[in-house]
Amino acid sequence: MNADTKTRRPRFALAAIPAAALMFAWAQGAAAQALTNQSVDDRLNALMRVVDEQQRQIQSLERQVTNLEMAQRGRGTPGYGEPGSTAVAEQPGADGLPVPLPPLAQVTPGAPAPTSQSGSTATGVPVNPPAPEGSTATGSTAPGAPVSPDEGAIGQTQKAAEPTRTQSEEAVVQREHAPLFDHKLTLDWGISDTYYDRRQLQLSGFLALDAIFLGNINLGETKSHQVMADLDTRYGLTDRISVDVDVPYIYRHSTFIVGGAGGAASTLSDASVNSHAIGDVNFGIYYQILKETNSIPDVVGSLRVKAPTGTSPFGIKVVQLTPDNTNLVAPSELPTGTGFWNITAGMSVLKTYDPIVLFGSLSYTYNVARSFADISSVQGQTEPATVKLGDIVQIGGGVALAFSDKDSASISYTLALEPSSKTKAPGASYQDVPGSQTTAAVLNFGLNHVVNKHLTINGAVSIGMTPDAPNFVVGVRFPYTF
Repeated sequence: MNADTKTRRPRFALAAIPAAALMFAWAQGAAAQALTNQSVDDRLNALMRVVDEQQRQIQSLERQVTNLEMAQRGRGTPGYGEPGSTAVAEQPGADGLPVPLPPLAQVTPGAPAPTSQSGSTATGVPVNPPAPEGSTATGSTAPGAPVSPDEGAIGQTQKAAEPTRTQSEEAVVQREHAPLFDHKLTLDWGISDTYYDRRQLQLSGFLALDAIFLGNINLGETKSHQVMADLDTRYGLTDRISVDVDVPYIYRHSTFIVGGAGGAASTLSDASVNSHAIGDVNFGIYYQILKETNSIPDVVGSLRVKAPTGTSPFGIKVVQLTPDNTNLVAPSELPTGTGFWNITAGMSVLKTYDPIVLFGSLSYTYNVARSFADISSVQGQTEPATVKLGDIVQIGGGVALAFSDKDSASISYTLALEPSSKTKAPGASYQDVPGSQTTAAVLNFGLNHVVNKHLTINGAVSIGMTPDAPNFVVGVRFPYTF
């Protein structure tokens, strides 16, 4: 390119500026001349049309802003709103910068957006974007078509999902309902103190003329503490099956108080007996029948077996504890087990309504009959027999409140019904044991605290509501999940 060409182009551009200015002035003069030639009514009508057009443009922009806000909140899909909503999109132009919005006159509501020769709007967004998979041309979902999870249309039915529990709610689930089902090992160590206080009327004498009692009438009292420390090891085999084994160690201390010392009915004497040994080892398996969703509860079935590894109460002889009171007799040692195998089948139900957790359970315990070489408590006497304890039906339910992410409190009620026990001498039939039928009702209060993702502290207090239940039970447990 020579020098003359380089100099001619700037000169031509400079010469074009006055020409453009003259053309602009001529156009403005022609417009002014046209307005001058119009009457006042025509000018007023034209002004009203301009105001109406601007009003429609303002309304269109307001709708565009609303659509944009809804899309940002996840309540609409950008680009699928009204025809005017496509004008707010910023698509890159040829120079890499966003293309500016079209003039207001091009965004008339209800009218199709102006298009270029390529069939797109002035902003480069297609007028009719392709419909998402599973929807019709009108934007509604076709019957039977799959719905994309990204669609955020208002009123769309979502698939029921398993509710998310807080850490404190998970602690309630593990304590009141079932162990973990996720291939994790949990060591649950606990200690509890069970207290009994029993009073009974004791008569020592005889009836004269079948109507007058001659002798001592005393009120005997027994106070007993049973401290149990146990380690429950649990492991989740699958996401629905879990197993555990519980090994308890029991210490028992009982104090027997009775009157009649030295022959005086008003004089009291007491004595204590202590025993400690391993208790009845038990193990179980849990199966999660239903997993909790927004509409159905969590249902878990369980099967537990208890072995008679503790000290049996049968065959323990009653002895005189003090030499000055023949009325004060008590067993020489205290049992730490029941002496029977038993099998317990149960089912528990739990439903979470954050922050409330509802739970309930039902179980049936079958006690296997067992023969003993001696069931007599009298020294020097042997009495072989077969003993069958009554089968136990237990029902319970309660509610827990998670008042923070790490703390929760619970209250529940448990009722256990046991019919009379039976004994059978060799060659004879079963006979009911008088006074062996029991009804034990307990009111439970619990408090749970999550220390971290591994350790939880569970405290509990149980209050007996019937004479067959313990006065109270206080315990604390420390489940640690690896």
